[in-house]
Amino acid sequence: MNALFVGIVILLILLAVFDLVVGVSNDAVNFLNSAIGAKVASYRTIVLIAAIGIFVGASLSNGMMDVARHGIMMPVYFSFYDVMCVFLAVMVTDIILLDIFNTLGMPTSTTVSMVFELLGGAFGIAVIKIISGATDANGMALSLGDLLNTEKALSVILGIFLSVAIAFVIGIVVQWIARLVFTFTYRVNGKTTDAKGNMGSLLGSSLKIGIFAGIAVTCIVWFLLINGLKGSTIMTPELKEFINEYTWLILGGGFVLFSTIMTALSALKLPVLRFVVLLGTFALAMAFAGNDLVNFVGVPLTALDSYTDFAASGATDASDFMMVSLMESAHTPTIFLVIAGMVMVLSLVFSKKAQNVVKTSVDLSRQDEGDEMFGSSVVARVVVRTTQKTATAIANVIPKRVGRWIDTRFNANDAVLPEGAAFDLIRAAVNLVVAGLLVAVGTSMKLPLSTTYVTFMVAMGSSLADRAWSRESAVFRITGVLSVIGGWFITAGAAFIMCYLITTAIFFSSFVGMVIAIAIAVFLLFRSQAKFKESHRVDESDLLFKQLNRTQNLSERWELLKMQVRYSTVNQLQFSINCFQKVTEAFLHEEYGPLRQAVHEIETARKQLKRQRRREIIGLRKIDPVLAMEKNTWYFLSNSSLEQMLYCLKRINDPCCEHVGNNFTPVSKEVSSSFEGFRKQIQKLFQEAENLISSSELNERDTKLLREQTKQIQRELSDYRKQVIDSMQKKTVNIESTIVYLNIIQETEQILSCLRHILRGFTKFYL
Repeated sequence: MNALFVGIVILLILLAVFDLVVGVSNDAVNFLNSAIGAKVASYRTIVLIAAIGIFVGASLSNGMMDVARHGIMMPVYFSFYDVMCVFLAVMVTDIILLDIFNTLGMPTSTTVSMVFELLGGAFGIAVIKIISGATDANGMALSLGDLLNTEKALSVILGIFLSVAIAFVIGIVVQWIARLVFTFTYRVNGKTTDAKGNMGSLLGSSLKIGIFAGIAVTCIVWFLLINGLKGSTIMTPELKEFINEYTWLILGGGFVLFSTIMTALSALKLPVLRFVVLLGTFALAMAFAGNDLVNFVGVPLTALDSYTDFAASGATDASDFMMVSLMESAHTPTIFLVIAGMVMVLSLVFSKKAQNVVKTSVDLSRQDEGDEMFGSSVVARVVVRTTQKTATAIANVIPKRVGRWIDTRFNANDAVLPEGAAFDLIRAAVNLVVAGLLVAVGTSMKLPLSTTYVTFMVAMGSSLADRAWSRESAVFRITGVLSVIGGWFITAGAAFIMCYLITTAIFFSSFVGMVIAIAIAVFLLFRSQAKFKESHRVDESDLLFKQLNRTQNLSERWELLKMQVRYSTVNQLQFSINCFQKVTEAFLHEEYGPLRQAVHEIETARKQLKRQRRREIIGLRKIDPVLAMEKNTWYFLSNSSLEQMLYCLKRINDPCCEHVGNNFTPVSKEVSSSFEGFRKQIQKLFQEAENLISSSELNERDTKLLREQTKQIQRELSDYRKQVIDSMQKKTVNIESTIVYLNIIQETEQILSCLRHILRGFTKFYL
């Protein structure tokens, strides 16, 4: 029996390693997005500094282990077998949920998943005990309040979700004040951030940056080093008393000291703000390790402690040995925390998923225009309209002179960002300092605030205050934020329900269920990893767009834009002909599945075309204005024809889907065979069009010849359509199927017309 429990504990520890890898992939956004978004250093340097912070924070995270021990459940009423069921279910659920969200590139919360998994698992055991009539030592029936630490659980849950609103509001306020002080064109490191070359006075700029950096460094040192050290052995009672008594004196002295040092360094043209951002990265990584390490290793280490107590007691029945020892605070060996830190750092360095999740957060807080990852939603559109009306009402109340002055402080048109940066150093520093403070306060109060929630919402609040959400991008950004927040709430519900079900299943199926649960988790983990690699292959379009944004050479931009348009045009043509073949084949042979599948494929292609068009319009803005004026008309002719072609496919597919879905009478074999010839000719036309557009020897003569061939087939289709209409008058044919068939012919004519416009527009644009 003991050997089986030993095996389960070992497997839990192994799952913890997987959980560390998955969790860090998800939470890398917490301490990397600001430094990466502002391009303060190379990725390797940023990761190295974050790694140091993780190691320091890991060594101070011991007190947070209590959440897994007795923060949610009351272990005095739980047997060893009960807690092992809960802990195994928590780890299995955590692996499944976090890997799904990471694969989707959505920054979910390890804190929320862990808390609600523990709550769901403990609730499952509590329900079983209540139904079975379990009693306490006095013979009183146990209630839900006896079995669950409801007060602590409620405070943890409220702390997690309130952090969303608090972080967002504080991020807005602090960034708004910081931008009023600095504007977008401040002098830093002896250089100007003004595109016009205007330079502020060295003394005034250095003084502002020095005070700002002094406040930031003081806050970081106080909350992350002083408060963090309160739980360590080097913090003696005498030192604690001294700190508590002279708190404000220490803070004031630190502010004066650091502000003086930073002002002097700034006057010497040293990169003070870069130092602040890197120090903030270190601080936030330290807070992450101190606050979130429990999410990864708290459960398996608590399971290890539980087994150690059970084995030392000499008990033989796991269902009778109660886990009273878990009511005590954790005393985790430092070696476990250091090993966990090493695994997290290695995961951070080599994880592709981490880079994917960081990209989501950085893109949503980006200062300039670019590729929007999300579409629009009804809620986002309502929020944008309401916010615009509210902002207009407030602007009418504010004196016009004050409003004009504020607008000058938020004018980002003259700002100069480092190449590839999403925002400037001021916003990066605010993001890190505010997020670090909030997380550190939660850690010092032993409340497992979600680091993901706090950092993400601070970044969104600061970007909103910075007016990074223009009218053209606001609806997409808000949709993205709502999608991420919605994912968090889904995480909470899914974690609770899934862990409840898994815990109950394991409890009644005993060790067989435990083995099956572990096997399923490992299988899903490997399968999800394989799917992620397949779905996140490098897209040539993404590479071209990045190069287009980075280069400053106008001629190079034009060449990259042509390559971008060529790539997207060829892809859309390939999709259109494949979809046309698939839909018409399915209709003629009464295959409902492909028609239903085509509905989603056409909509996905439409969204992809819209996304590509936004990229290409941004590219048109970046090329020579005279050249852009010349090429705009031909670009929009080609792009609009591509969009119209997708609508033709939709108008073909919808009636076909309804007809086949209702099992109406199909068209005759004679009709299907006659249409086959046209399909082959159309397929050949599209293939020649793809080859022509892809060719480096594109010329108007070949394009004109292919357009003439297309027009000829279009005429033949028109004549054929008239024959089909005549047959409806002369022969006994099925009206419903013939009408759908006529619709296919008519829309096919439109597709060929679109192809002719695409060829003409692309050739004029490209040459």
